[in-house]
Amino acid sequence: MTAPVVVLVGPPGAGKSTVGRLLAERLGVVFRDTDTDIEQQDGKPIPEIFIQDGEPHFRELERRAVADALAEHPGVLALGGGAVLAEQTRELLRGRPVVYLEVAPADAVRRVGLDAPRPLLAVNPRQQWRELMERRRPLYLEVAAAVVDTGGRTPEQVAEAVLESLELKDQ
Repeated sequence: MTAPVVVLVGPPGAGKSTVGRLLAERLGVVFRDTDTDIEQQDGKPIPEIFIQDGEPHFRELERRAVADALAEHPGVLALGGGAVLAEQTRELLRGRPVVYLEVAPADAVRRVGLDAPRPLLAVNPRQQWRELMERRRPLYLEVAAAVVDTGGRTPEQVAEAVLESLELKDQ
């Protein structure tokens, strides 16, 4: 079975895409982001999918995109922040090299930006982010083989910590 060498999970602003690209480069593999897959498949940005088609439709697209990527992608895979909400996705992640990138609220808001097109953070971003994390953090922890705190670290340092956490450092 082809399987990702690393799967990154975490909330918006955790650095999944940035760190994922660095990891892929270090490991000599391809990077893939399921949010990008969804946008390419649906032909519009995720905020538009949310607005025009609703969150349930987006979550179904996300569930399918994650299942496809887990089945066929041999490199580094970044999942959208809410992908772990689907029980089927959590089941597919069991036993895989999943790393939860943990991020403090202030860092996430700074990275995401208060005006960024994040549909679930559109109104009162700090409060929305806290509520989102109360729901999602236990799910991130459930699927994670390792947890890497991104606080005070550069993307390069986070990538290094991910490699160490999965014992991939010498590859």
